[in-house]
Amino acid sequence: CLLLAGCEPGGDTTPTEPAGAGNAPTPALEFRLVGKLESSRLDEASGLQSTADGGLFLHNDEGARLYFADTAGRDLGFADIDDAKNRDWEDLTRVPGDDGPLLVIGDVGDNHAKRKRVRLYFVPEPPPGELSGDLRATHRLRVTYPDGPRDVESMTYDPVSGMILLLTKRDEPPRLYGIPLDLALWQHEVEAEFLAEVPGFRPPTKADIMRSIGRGQWVSQPTGMDISPDGRLAAVITYRSLYLFRREEGESWPEALQRQPTEIIGPPGLHDEAVSFSADGRSVFVASEGRPSPLFRLDLPPEQL
Repeated sequence: CLLLAGCEPGGDTTPTEPAGAGNAPTPALEFRLVGKLESSRLDEASGLQSTADGGLFLHNDEGARLYFADTAGRDLGFADIDDAKNRDWEDLTRVPGDDGPLLVIGDVGDNHAKRKRVRLYFVPEPPPGELSGDLRATHRLRVTYPDGPRDVESMTYDPVSGMILLLTKRDEPPRLYGIPLDLALWQHEVEAEFLAEVPGFRPPTKADIMRSIGRGQWVSQPTGMDISPDGRLAAVITYRSLYLFRREEGESWPEALQRQPTEIIGPPGLHDEAVSFSADGRSVFVASEGRPSPLFRLDLPPEQL
């Protein structure tokens, strides 16, 4: 893949090409600021999932509450999740269910790798425009890892393999785990399967570290992940860049994630933690911690689709 140069005010403007890459960077892809998240309650947006009708579901990494916004960030309401706890909600995805789509909330954060079990909450997706009152998690799943506790901020659903995928944050390189959806929906506790290491994230540069002494050394760590509706592209957001991986026909994601991804630097800032493809798979939305959180969109050129 070609490495794409993006714009990042105050940081490197052109990333280093991966070792062995002989092609010149293509014209830059740019994130566009499309709005700010209006809800005053959304101050630590860590989960993002587009809706079938073009809206956005979000959650904080604190508080058992689901928020709804349009693609310009306008506040369209919220609902509390009954009987759910938020120890560290980090990502949000959608899976098919017998009675319609389910939103899966990943209470999977574990900064100090001390949680013996993390949790997934399965919530029937509310109809568009009807996010009011309370919602109930119809299923809860306790998750362990075969090699001990892991800090995870990236979770998505792969429609090709039918697996929920979890990508770790603090491992170098990050580690990918999977849970078959059919198992997730009828069991109450499962051990996630280790699938692969994912080595393609560019290490922090000296400029990254100097730009932010506290966070610069962590700019390559995955903080959110999504797979396009057709299962062909995966987007991983870090504190510095968005990485796009492509799955070829007949490949699994553990195989596809071994190739060098396309890197797009940005959006600006060091707090990006939420990513989602648009409903049509032609754009990527990114939100971050902070209030009000900026909402960015990256439109993908046809050759990337």
